[in-house]
Amino acid sequence: MSETSLHLSFLGTGSMNEAILGGLLSAGRDPSSVTATVRRPDRAQELRDRYGIEVLAAEDNPEANQEASAAADVVVVGVKPAGVLPLAREIGPSLRPDTLVLSVAAAVTTAMIESVLPAGQPVIRTMPNTPSRLGRGVLSISAGASAGPEYLRTARDLLSAAGTVVEIPEEQVDALSAVSGSGPAYAFYLAEAMAAAGERLGLEPDLARLIANQTVAGAGFMLAEDGADAAALRRAVTSPNGTTQSAVETFDREGLAEIVARGARAATERAAEITRELGGS
Repeated sequence: MSETSLHLSFLGTGSMNEAILGGLLSAGRDPSSVTATVRRPDRAQELRDRYGIEVLAAEDNPEANQEASAAADVVVVGVKPAGVLPLAREIGPSLRPDTLVLSVAAAVTTAMIESVLPAGQPVIRTMPNTPSRLGRGVLSISAGASAGPEYLRTARDLLSAAGTVVEIPEEQVDALSAVSGSGPAYAFYLAEAMAAAGERLGLEPDLARLIANQTVAGAGFMLAEDGADAAALRRAVTSPNGTTQSAVETFDREGLAEIVARGARAATERAAEITRELGGS
């Protein structure tokens, strides 16, 4: 089946699920091929107004998730990690045997989801990031036990509208999430720090924020070009004995690269903790 003919149901529309939803619709997907579920009626109306899609609110319709799942070729589960298994149990009886369950939740493994769904239900885990909303995301896919090549192909074709799709073993998902899933926050943190530095150097706050944001955004576009190499781009801006070299040498001396590495390690360790808290191994 062509991915453009698939009916998609997004169960939960937090930041990650809405990022994928927005990316797909921006790339031209027909809104009539999409259903979403949310908890509150006001949130449902917000999404209808923003995207022109069908949205079911659980507070109005307690069977919203089951109805959306029964109509779907692909169910995209986007609730918080603690809610994934209860939701999977809820929708299991409504799923067709060939309906693909695509989970965007951190820390919840495909095996955990499969354990509460009907036997043989195809499950794929994806880890997107928020730039997916603009079609500039990074989205991983990792197959569960019953998701063969045709389901991976469906997931890749579907998600490619939201950004760059990479297939990885599931045991690498936490590491990928520490770089790409959490990574936009690192870039935003850098922009905040650059703006604060500008203020300390005497720039007006609005000007400091503007130039920091646009500099980080522009550098990101350069990195997105085919064949871009971050180290080469950095070297091209760093004149010997110049101002940029002084700044980079300070970053090196203060251990910025090691700080980033420790932060990413902390993110992976927290993901593993959440998995154990939810009953995974």
